[in-house]
Amino acid sequence: MFQPVIPLSGFAGWNFLQSTYDTQLDTYSKSPQIERDVEYFKEKLGSPIAVEDFLSDPRLRRISMTSFGLNGEEWKTGYIRTVLEEVQDPDSSFLARLNNPQYTSFAEALQPTDGQISLSAADLDLITSRYAAESFELAVGQQDDSMRLSLNYQDGIDELVTEGSTDQAVLYKLLGSLPVREVLETALGIPTDINNLDIDRQAEYFSERLNSQFGISSVQDLKTPENVEKVIQRYQVLQGLNTNAAATSSASTALVLLGNAAAGFGSVASQNLFLSSF
Repeated sequence: MFQPVIPLSGFAGWNFLQSTYDTQLDTYSKSPQIERDVEYFKEKLGSPIAVEDFLSDPRLRRISMTSFGLNGEEWKTGYIRTVLEEVQDPDSSFLARLNNPQYTSFAEALQPTDGQISLSAADLDLITSRYAAESFELAVGQQDDSMRLSLNYQDGIDELVTEGSTDQAVLYKLLGSLPVREVLETALGIPTDINNLDIDRQAEYFSERLNSQFGISSVQDLKTPENVEKVIQRYQVLQGLNTNAAATSSASTALVLLGNAAAGFGSVASQNLFLSSF
């Protein structure tokens, strides 16, 4: 199966991935496994299917969940059933309380009626296109997870920052999207222990940092191409610095540990011992 090519790390690697993205995604989408999954999904959902039949098919669950960035969640059959049932009830607050944009998109896309899921040809094309793209991003993550998160951010920010929503509502959605939140936390220099604060204070802190770091006074401006690129660039640069710092720390520890072992062998021997440890 085709594996994404990412020859560089950091922002240079991101630029390479961006310049080759369409070609790489097209090649990946034509992989036999992806084509078989797409064909299977369209065949099974080409006509109305009972929710229970959908839930009893692990392959359908995997494909559909992956399409909405929920890969690995397909085993939660009872949870998925609840989400699909709740989305049919306009008075339900379950999805709002869940505050997970991926689950909301998933439920709204399948939108069962009278216990059946009925998708149009356009719906099937959209979901399977998303499946190929999300699968490609997962494959990218196996090469470099920071690249996967950057792609998730690039794809997700436009869906999360919706016109007509208040900045507060958008901030809640950003906080509920794990990949988007991780990119923003790194780019804005936000410590992970912010999770200990209540959600209102977290949203307020994110808003303050967006203004101080990027001059963004309205969260709606996050989705402009310029700001999307600024956030990802800063994320990649800081991620690279963090990675290099960790590597430097490991190297320093190795030097200390090897110091005594190398004693008496001279500087050349010490260097050889150090280099051979990597």
